[in-house]
Amino acid sequence: MAGARRTPRAGRGRRGSDARRPRSGGRGAGKGSQRLLAAFFIGSGVNHFVMGRAYRQIVPPRVQGQARLAVDVSGVAEVLGGVGVLLPRTRRCAGVGLIALLAAVFPANLYMAREPERFRRFPRWALYGRLPLQPLMMWWAWRATRR
Repeated sequence: MAGARRTPRAGRGRRGSDARRPRSGGRGAGKGSQRLLAAFFIGSGVNHFVMGRAYRQIVPPRVQGQARLAVDVSGVAEVLGGVGVLLPRTRRCAGVGLIALLAAVFPANLYMAREPERFRRFPRWALYGRLPLQPLMMWWAWRATRR
């Protein structure tokens, strides 16, 4: 039929795996994840200065002599990493930095789990429950800072 209107087929004009992915659905979720990740780390970093004493208490004994420095540096790194996630030019680098930071502070979480009598305010299950959250946070930082 001449002049009949043709309806476009699904995926026409797209290549590879993009043919199955909606055009706008993926990016909005990524922005939300980035903003949430940034807010989490900025808030956590600021908290290092608001509640510095509590953070210094969880520094493992081998670093205890430099506890204030360790808490301050990790707080600044969290704030900078969170801000970096919000900026497209620094997002990927910030993601790598946050993953490294999470790895660096993991010994504090491990210390708390192995020495629960020192941290009686926290239930034992919570001290152990934090340990698997660290790799999940690393995964989140990686996913949120990649396209």
